Amino acid sequence: MATTVWKGHLTFGLISMPVRMFAAARGERISFNQLHKECHSRLKQPLFCPVCNRNVERSEIVKGYEYEKDQYVLFNEEELDKIEPSSARVMEILEFVKLDEMDPLYFDSSYYITPEDAGVKAYQLLMKAMEESGYGAIAKLTMHQREHIVIVRPGTKGMTLHTMFYSNEIRAAESLPTDKIEVKEQEKKLARQLIESLAAPFEPQKYRDEYQENVRSMIAAKLKGQEVTEVAQPHMAPVIDLMEALKKSLAEKQAPVAPASSTAPAPVPVGKKPPTRAVQPISSVQKRAGKKIAG
Repeated sequence: MATTVWKGHLTFGLISMPVRMFAAARGERISFNQLHKECHSRLKQPLFCPVCNRNVERSEIVKGYEYEKDQYVLFNEEELDKIEPSSARVMEILEFVKLDEMDPLYFDSSYYITPEDAGVKAYQLLMKAMEESGYGAIAKLTMHQREHIVIVRPGTKGMTLHTMFYSNEIRAAESLPTDKIEVKEQEKKLARQLIESLAAPFEPQKYRDEYQENVRSMIAAKLKGQEVTEVAQPHMAPVIDLMEALKKSLAEKQAPVAPASSTAPAPVPVGKKPPTRAVQPISSVQKRAGKKIAG
């Protein structure tokens, strides 16, 4: 079972339902440890007090706000708990908005909301009503010492919640002189045709992080003392004639794929360079460090 990040009541009108919330997505990446170049030992970053000239334990830490240079007002956890707003325990729906009117630019993190036993019917009622009406619910929620504005919407197997950026957190985009650029009707037609030729159902499982896969392959190669090959990079030519580029793009998409000949030599990727040598044969110390990275 996923770790609960918030637990409380979701309310709208006089209806209240107990719910819990847990993360719907988590970024995955390979992380590298910092090692000493000489002995390959992992470096540590202890909490150090320069005045007492010693390392400190986490139990000795308090929170402070710097109101002037090197001047702090101190707080403990009990004091911070006293100022928690009602949204720390109750997520009250403030209003309902049309989901298709929301700009995804405001979305931040995603979570699943599941009902407790006592709130299943009310949960199902709210989810079905939003699903059929096309509305999502705007509410406020306090967690991790911050009050978030959130949007609750129906999902395929339950309700999902997205924390949102406040309007003052959205950076203004630099204005582009688009009104001074004339786009011809024929150019728009070809662009639409190119879009339609690339159109496909959204299947997120098709996409993968190739960089992370290359890192894993590189780690495996170095552990075996093998060569690390360089990935071929595409050659990007500048677009001189937009119409010609659109026509060529369409022609490439519509051209039939020729059957591969069994006697034909394998094509050489454009721009691919000879493999570069990996580091010198790995010592036992390096192998242990590599296993830590892979884990």
